Amino acid sequence: MNPRSEPRLADTLNTAIVVLDDRNRPIYLNSAAEQFLGTSYSAALKSGFDTVLSANPLLAHTIDEALASQQVMTLREIELTLAHELTRVADCAITPRPDFPAARVMLEFNDIERHLRISRDARINSLQMTTRQMMRGLAHELKNPLGGLRGAAQLLERELPDPSLTEYTRIILQETDRLRVLIDRMLGPSDRLHCRWVNIHEPLEQVRQLLRVEAGGERLDWQLDYDPSLPEVWADRDQLVQVLLNLARNAVQAMREGEVESPRLTFRTRVLRQFTVHGKRHRLAVRIDVEDNGPGVPEELVETLFLPMVSGRAGGSGLGLSLAQTIVERHQGMIEFVPKRGLTRFSVILPIHPEGVSGPPSTAASE
Repeated sequence: MNPRSEPRLADTLNTAIVVLDDRNRPIYLNSAAEQFLGTSYSAALKSGFDTVLSANPLLAHTIDEALASQQVMTLREIELTLAHELTRVADCAITPRPDFPAARVMLEFNDIERHLRISRDARINSLQMTTRQMMRGLAHELKNPLGGLRGAAQLLERELPDPSLTEYTRIILQETDRLRVLIDRMLGPSDRLHCRWVNIHEPLEQVRQLLRVEAGGERLDWQLDYDPSLPEVWADRDQLVQVLLNLARNAVQAMREGEVESPRLTFRTRVLRQFTVHGKRHRLAVRIDVEDNGPGVPEELVETLFLPMVSGRAGGSGLGLSLAQTIVERHQGMIEFVPKRGLTRFSVILPIHPEGVSGPPSTAASE
């Protein structure tokens, strides 16, 4: 009997169901399981499930425990490594000897990665908003005494009897101006957005050309994985270039400082459907990945990466990522940091139709 040939009620479920026989071969997968595992039933039947179990020893050990005790066991928020370096975070229920022909164990995977992401994004966004309000209040408080300090230095310069002494007042003026520039950056962009429909690959290519000029003869392997069918997005093109250039420069600098032997920078574009950003679901969104094979982000910085004055580089101001996130949020989007094994990926997510914008965009493929 081929379970695939019969009507499958489980295909209507969002829970991924996998049934294994005594040789760890899948004898049943519902549609959600195929999507969860990133494979088809026929491919899973051919490759077996041993590869998944060897890549996830905790899952394999818990299956053995469930079989030994003949009790249903549950794993919460387990991170699974699947085919093609795909990772999932899921809750898993393990049922030994289910009532199914030739079945040894049944696995039920509930993908919770999206819910965790929404919860994490809400927490981080709240922290960012609180920090920004504090930084803006501090910046405004600093501007007044800096103005007085600059004015006093100018008056003092006029009264000095010896022109050689103006060297000191000029240092005061230069450092005061430098602090004012830093404070203005802390306050974030004040210009209003000049949005239009933009083919997202145009600013990406502009950033690539800029970085190639900056790199000179430095070796850098470019990987371009563009989806040519992407619709245009409603965005301020110049500010989008600023965001992407910041992310790409950070990647190049991280690979340079990490002395990566074969530095590789990847630009990737994809369309997302029914994607939630800051609690609002968008029917369509564009995801732009900037990915490098550098040393990665220190674990202690992951939760505070987008906060002002946080930097993983010596000499970094810690304002670049914070300002980039602010610009993307003004587009009703977000920047995600996605830690992957051996890779560092930042994803810019922009809704194709932000709130208040109507009219169908043209697609890049039709241009």
